Amino acid sequence: MVILSVDYGDKRTGLAVCDKFEMLASPVKVITTDDREKLIDEICAVAAERSVERIVVGLPKNMDGSEGFRAKAVREFGGLLAEKSGIEVVFQDERLTSVSAHNILNATDTRGAKRKAVVDAVSAVLILEDYLRKSKR
Repeated sequence: MVILSVDYGDKRTGLAVCDKFEMLASPVKVITTDDREKLIDEICAVAAERSVERIVVGLPKNMDGSEGFRAKAVREFGGLLAEKSGIEVVFQDERLTSVSAHNILNATDTRGAKRKAVVDAVSAVLILEDYLRKSKR
């Protein structure tokens, strides 16, 4: 099944996708906009172009596992995305994915504007990899 992962942000949103065998997660793009409707339309276009069957949205939980105001906003966004796309949306805990993404970019010596442009897509890959690993158990 082709799955699209979304690392939702107020300004930048990273997207990643896996192959139909659910083996390899790859970055797709980072969408830079603060217009939620435009963002949803762009995600829907990517989903249609890639024949996506499920969308995984990173859910920002607190370190104790509770959900705060940000998680509520992400759940609302996911509901709107599911409604507009007609594709099932599931949520995946994204705790520490941004930290891991920054560590990966440090290891590859990715700095400056290039780093800012890719960190959200790398986070989306990590969210998708976590989801795939947990779904195979």
